Amino acid sequence: MNGLDPRQRTALRQQLENGLPLTARPWQTLAEQLGSSEAAVLEQARQWNDEGLFRRFGLVVHHRNLGFCANAMLVLDIPDHQVDAIGERLGRADGVNLCYQRPRRLPHWPFNLFCMVHGRERAAVQAYIAELLARHGLDQMPHRLLFSTRAFKQRGGRFTPSLPQETAHG
Repeated sequence: MNGLDPRQRTALRQQLENGLPLTARPWQTLAEQLGSSEAAVLEQARQWNDEGLFRRFGLVVHHRNLGFCANAMLVLDIPDHQVDAIGERLGRADGVNLCYQRPRRLPHWPFNLFCMVHGRERAAVQAYIAELLARHGLDQMPHRLLFSTRAFKQRGGRFTPSLPQETAHG
């Protein structure tokens, strides 16, 4: 039986979406914030993992702080009957950090496959993407290379609804 009540479970999900505390015992720190035990917090996390709630558990690296400032989104117009196979191939390629399909927005935006590549130098990223396209026979497909110019926000996804605020009576 789970040791966390529904409010604690929601609060734990919110805390995990913000990342583990940078302490020697992050699970203990989370438990203290929830008014629970480390064992109960770990039990809940294991249960969620067993249920498939987590696709992965990792960290968000602020790549710009590491010198990766030449970040490009490769957008391609791939025939619908080929997009799954090509997306899977590009998604497995070294150097492609993210690959996903989105609907076209015709007539102004014909692209339906998006691949993110991070690098330290713009010319190196351009060369890598040219080689990637040639290796996969895509160099003649309609595409654009969009380099980011400014980062406003970088974090993991947020899916847990906010807890209702406690109201003071007095």
